[in-house]
Amino acid sequence: MSRVTCDLTISLDGFLAGPNQSTAEPLGENGELLHRWQFEEPEAHAAAIEGILAAGAFTMGRNMFAGPGPAPWDEDWRGWWGEEPPYHAPVFVLTHHPREPLELQGGTTFNFVTDGIESALAQAREAAGSKDVAIAGGAKTARQYLSAGLMDELRLHISPLILGAGERLLDGVGNVTLEPTEVSGTGLVTHVRYRVVR
Repeated sequence: MSRVTCDLTISLDGFLAGPNQSTAEPLGENGELLHRWQFEEPEAHAAAIEGILAAGAFTMGRNMFAGPGPAPWDEDWRGWWGEEPPYHAPVFVLTHHPREPLELQGGTTFNFVTDGIESALAQAREAAGSKDVAIAGGAKTARQYLSAGLMDELRLHISPLILGAGERLLDGVGNVTLEPTEVSGTGLVTHVRYRVVR
C-alpha cells in the first residue's frame, strides 16, 4: 500500500503562515518569506522539491485551493497556480461546498470532496495507484490527518524565520510521536524527515 506523506515549510516558531491571511496575502504577513529556499536555492534543494511533487495524488484543504475568501465558491476561481499547477496529478480538495471537478493543464484535476478526510484519502489512494499520497496542506488539514493517525511521514522544511503569530502546524494534534530519520539543509532551510509512530 502507498504511504501518506506531508511536506510543509514552517517558521522556527512553528507557523505555516503569518498573521492576517487574506486574498491579497494568502500566507499572511511575511509568510512568503518561508519559501525563499525554493526560489533562491532551487539547485541546493532539488531532492526536497522533487519529493514534494513526486506523489501520485494529493489532498489539500479548501483554503489552500481558494484562500481565506468567502464560501462557498467563486466558480471562476481556478486555484493559485495558473492554468498548469505544479501537481500534475489528481488533487482532492476538502470542502463543505460541492463543486464539479476542475481539470487543468499538465494532468492536474482538482476534485472537491465533501465527506471528510477519510473519503478524500481513499479517493487519493485509488488515484495514486502504487505511488504515495501527499497531504499538501494547509495546517488544519495536516493536523486532521496527523491526529487521525493517517499520516506515515512528515517532512518539515524549517525556515530560520520568526513569524510570531499566524497558523500553527502542531497545535492540538494530541499524542503524536515523530521519529526523525533524516536531516539536511542550508542557511535558508533545515529539512527534517520524520516517521510518524503509531
